[in-house]
Amino acid sequence: MTLRIANCSGFYGDRLSAAREMVEGGPIDVLTGDWLAELTMFILAGNRLKGRPGYAPTFLTQLEHVLGTCLDRGIRIVSNAGGLDPAGCAEAVRELAARLGLSATVAHVTGDDLIGRDLDLVNADTGERLTATPLTANAYLGGRPIARALSAGADVVVTGRVTDAALVTGPGIWRYGWGPDDLDPLAGSVVAGHVIECGCQATGGNYAFFQDVPDLAHCGFPLAELRADGSAVITKHPGTGGLVSVGTVTAQLVYELGGPRYLGPDVVARFDTITLADDGPDRVLISGVRGEPPPDTLKVAVNHLGGYRNTMTLVLTGLDVEAKARAAEEAIWARIPKESFDAVDVTLTGSGLLRITVMDADRRTAGRAFSSAVVETGLASYPGFHALSPPGDASPYGVYWPVLVPAAEVRPRVWLDGEELPYTASSATSGEPIPVRPAERRAAAPSGPCVRLPLGRVAGARSGDKGGDANLGVWVDTDERYAWLEAYLTAGRLGALLPELAAYRVERHELPGIRALNFVIHGLLGRGVAASPRMDPQAKALGEELRAQVVDVPAALARQPG
Repeated sequence: MTLRIANCSGFYGDRLSAAREMVEGGPIDVLTGDWLAELTMFILAGNRLKGRPGYAPTFLTQLEHVLGTCLDRGIRIVSNAGGLDPAGCAEAVRELAARLGLSATVAHVTGDDLIGRDLDLVNADTGERLTATPLTANAYLGGRPIARALSAGADVVVTGRVTDAALVTGPGIWRYGWGPDDLDPLAGSVVAGHVIECGCQATGGNYAFFQDVPDLAHCGFPLAELRADGSAVITKHPGTGGLVSVGTVTAQLVYELGGPRYLGPDVVARFDTITLADDGPDRVLISGVRGEPPPDTLKVAVNHLGGYRNTMTLVLTGLDVEAKARAAEEAIWARIPKESFDAVDVTLTGSGLLRITVMDADRRTAGRAFSSAVVETGLASYPGFHALSPPGDASPYGVYWPVLVPAAEVRPRVWLDGEELPYTASSATSGEPIPVRPAERRAAAPSGPCVRLPLGRVAGARSGDKGGDANLGVWVDTDERYAWLEAYLTAGRLGALLPELAAYRVERHELPGIRALNFVIHGLLGRGVAASPRMDPQAKALGEELRAQVVDVPAALARQPG
């Protein structure tokens, strides 16, 4: 017996046709969608201040396509699209159902919103104390409130901030009756949820070896066939584009990952216990995942207004690009002093783009006064001067501030068609941390002559954001390549290959079970995605930058063409 859980959204803005594709493409039991990220909560806060919904209206667009079919087939729908207003989103779902002439039982989960509570606003990453006023403060809830709503007969469950994996763990608890002490099955469901939460990233999207992915333009969304023991097969509907392989699943496993202990409100999933195996075409079995009791704290994502920012990008071409960049800066700062801003970031790319970002608490200082000063230099600057955009006003930016609160002080609440259901939170009463044991070496790195080639010819990589930190996962496909990678790619070597990282503290974590290393680069993204002045504020390109670096690789490990 399996529970077929289908994903139809990996972020706020994902493919609107995905819900219909997943419902009509083959049999499923639960349709899920992830709409929330740390940045999304700030966006929704801005929408709410402007009188717009505090939830994701694109969820309703997708729901209109499939609600009738889901009700007919008994497909349950679970989504975190409620954002900052799950009650309002649930009411909008009921109104949609009524307009369509359908009868749907709609539940929503609250209790994550801690705004107005007396929180200890100490940054969990840096130890700093927040003095600004929070715009949002949302605890990451788990899957058990979702399971309660499904058990009460909900056809649609809308939540606010829950962990991304809770959208799979909740249905698993509902179907299989896992208790708080069923740590291994819970951990397996968390891993399955982590794999499918980002939609097509599990089926070949953004994959390092994208040339191996058939029909990427029509990439299908992922399914998890979740079993009672927590193991799962990751797959996709037949006839859809994309690829499900050990490689594509590994790529998603190392995305936005910290250490091997993946903390959550239901369980700590041990990513160093994962086993992957081919289970047929476009099918990968995940098994062996071990779980530990969850921590006694919950993470709370706090966002506050950091100030205002403005960016102008100049194009530099031809000869003497670096000298032209210096001339451009000198002309701009002669018009408006660099010291007049709270912060300035200047980046010159290898392709000749000079990107200047200013940040200030005063909107006027960072606004047209800056961008107009840049344009005023247009006839008195470097040869070939042109900008990518006209002068514009500053825009607000948010700062992400993670804090921890005692789990016992957060009370999830479950509502069914507007009436609150009895619900008591529970946690594990048994289970101990699992010692991290060095993995047995399954192969030795080959000796002999080396060849010079890009690292990406033998290794895949995927990178992303973790608050103010970035993560960079690197994996290979054989035991021999992993033995070499583990010995070669140290934290120090990473800094040498990518000098931009040398100034930051880098942690390396080994995941030999999936032949991967994960690096956490602390502080690379500053105050989080919304505040980062980097051209790549979510560190999405970091993995590909690493793969382009030329290194010495044993000739026996060089990837053969084709």
